[in-house]
Amino acid sequence: MSYSLSILDKSPIAEGTSAHDALRFTIRLAQRAEALGYQRYWIAEHHGSSALASSAPEIVVSHLLAHTSRIRVGSGGVMLQHYSPFKVAESFRVLASLAPGRVDLGIGKAPGGLPLTTRALQWFHDKTKKPDFAHQLEELDAFLKAGVAVDHPLAGAVALPTPPEAPQGILLGGSPESAALAAKHGWQFCYAGHFNGDSDNIERSIDVYRNATGRTPLLALFAFAAQSKAEAQRHVGPLRIFKLRLATGQSVNLPSPEAAAEFARQTGVTDYRLDELHPHVVTGTPDEVHQELDALHERFGIEEFVIDIPVADYALRLAAVEALAVAQQPARV
Repeated sequence: MSYSLSILDKSPIAEGTSAHDALRFTIRLAQRAEALGYQRYWIAEHHGSSALASSAPEIVVSHLLAHTSRIRVGSGGVMLQHYSPFKVAESFRVLASLAPGRVDLGIGKAPGGLPLTTRALQWFHDKTKKPDFAHQLEELDAFLKAGVAVDHPLAGAVALPTPPEAPQGILLGGSPESAALAAKHGWQFCYAGHFNGDSDNIERSIDVYRNATGRTPLLALFAFAAQSKAEAQRHVGPLRIFKLRLATGQSVNLPSPEAAAEFARQTGVTDYRLDELHPHVVTGTPDEVHQELDALHERFGIEEFVIDIPVADYALRLAAVEALAVAQQPARV
């Protein structure tokens, strides 16, 4: 039985530190992850959060590629709704030209911030021409290749440079619909188990993707290891996510009721529902964490787990990354 481990890093700003400290630690952690044999190192995109330093993942990705030599590095992910697919293709073609064979282009559908930051990011968008997410992904996929179809309004535009090896496209999502969309374009799929850990939904999503492609998705989840399960759970604390559901049908995950209320206020609505979710965190000693990963590997056939460590303290994050690697059998990394 074998599987790989990868890391999703939001560059959290630990108490008493700065964004500079957080990003310096991200570099250090990526280098350590490479030395320990982790498969990938992804940077998340978040906007308007004073607790995170990862608002521009493509810039951090470039820096990490320059400070590592083997590990795959990428976005986990770029929030495509804010950007021109053509520009995203250009940016990641440049990155893939700088570090051929090592660049991942992870794409997400969520806004990654509150409505005012979304408004600022999309201030110059022509709302009449902006396609939905599925069409944006289709455009991005086309620009990463030869370009859009001849009957497309942007026909003839070619995203350059042409790298020796294209960045790997990976769609991040939590539904069978996202799995089907990834399969349609031949992209890899990463199921966001840290946000939607429903076993039935995971199984349906995996089946949709596997039946269409013959491949197994990656599985992202929260995990943290310490010397004992009690210690691990104490450091993680009562992790909660609040799903805000607006009357329009829109839903978004937020870290607190206050953030949810602020999101609703910035959206200009008062009619909403708030569901408190308790995402599962794989906690325990390194061996106990791997026992649970073994079980997920056995049940779903997962070959790669993307670990999101829900602790900001730098020493604890580093210790967990080291402990999980050491606890693996050699074939797993």
